[in-house]
Amino acid sequence: MNAIRLAGDKSISHRALILASLAEGPCRLRNLPASADVDASRAALEAMGVQFMPARDESLIVISPESWHSESVQLSCGNSGTTARLLTGLLTGVGAPAILDGDESLRSRPMDRVVYPLQSMGGRISYLEKRDRLPIRLDARTSGALRVLRYRGRVASAQVKSAVLLAGLASHTEVEVWEPRLSRDHLELMLEALGAPLVSEPTEDESARVRLSSDVSDYVLPAFDLEIPGDISSASFLIAAGLITGRPVRVEGVGLNPTRTGFLDLLRSSGVEIEQEVTTHRLGEPVGTVELAPGAFTGFEIGAEHMPSVLDEIPLLAVLAVRAGGRTRITGAGELRLKESDRLAALAVNLRNLGVQVEETADGLAIEGTDAPLSGPIRAFGDHRIAMAFSVLDCDPRIEIEVDDPGCARVSYPEFAADLERILSGAVP
Repeated sequence: MNAIRLAGDKSISHRALILASLAEGPCRLRNLPASADVDASRAALEAMGVQFMPARDESLIVISPESWHSESVQLSCGNSGTTARLLTGLLTGVGAPAILDGDESLRSRPMDRVVYPLQSMGGRISYLEKRDRLPIRLDARTSGALRVLRYRGRVASAQVKSAVLLAGLASHTEVEVWEPRLSRDHLELMLEALGAPLVSEPTEDESARVRLSSDVSDYVLPAFDLEIPGDISSASFLIAAGLITGRPVRVEGVGLNPTRTGFLDLLRSSGVEIEQEVTTHRLGEPVGTVELAPGAFTGFEIGAEHMPSVLDEIPLLAVLAVRAGGRTRITGAGELRLKESDRLAALAVNLRNLGVQVEETADGLAIEGTDAPLSGPIRAFGDHRIAMAFSVLDCDPRIEIEVDDPGCARVSYPEFAADLERILSGAVP
């Protein structure tokens, strides 16, 4: 049995760093990942005056600034959409001026979905070049507090929800966010565990609502210690590699938030024997083990109702579909066209390069499973999830793939190649 522990969850890490920058005392974080995306959030916060002190036990102590910079600071978000959107919410809340920019890929991704609700609260945000795109400028508020906001989003987006909640938290302003389906709720769980006046609940029509009540005006965020749970998105690549190669895999100390485990649910629906067990909770986050017993599996039926919990794993599910029995159909995935690459187009062109039958639609794919030998070149398009997904497929001994830029995995999962090799070799840490 291959047993493995993973670096911390990136989504939780971004939020933990930002919350620690608002806490009333020093916070201690453990198991932060060494990913470029999380590093971008840390560097931006440091540029705004947050102090980071590495400790002897390999934890990181975070100390909030006594006051935020009053002069505008240029902040690079790198390739991280989470950094750009969550920092926009945070800095709107504290009223600190800054210019946020990113690399070429991040500059192509939409910002209106975050900027619009924050402007509605009174945030002074403007585009410096193209509307709906980085770079943006945030100006300090000249006077007064932010306005109460009740916002109904058109898509389920944890980044939008978190940005609005952070703006409300940092400015002590009541906010409410509705979304058509519940997106990942890491920030809500952390805030609830820290005693924030927050109510999060589903509604009768399967939408979701979260509210920071007016009591936030008197709320002070306490200092906290947190060991970041292992990243379930990273675990999904190793589980898929076990499935492709027929090797059992056990992942320990991994986050099992129900808004993030849709990948495991879909595997079970396709006949895969996979177990998960929650063994503890950390600031509200369920943490435990996942164990795979590989075997034959059928194609997937993935619709819009699945997307909030599997959107990041669609590239991986698409390559698994190549070795599934029958047809896989993916719909409701139009958001994938707005990621680091147009992931639907990238998947379609690469699968065709391998000789797989695939149909591309406006919001999805249809893929025919095959057991034939396959080979061909793969373009990652600078997208870490495309590169990693096809690297997993290359674990099949009857498939020969050459990914043009495997190194782009470092953005989110620097240990990917080494961990994948451990699965292939049967090495146990």
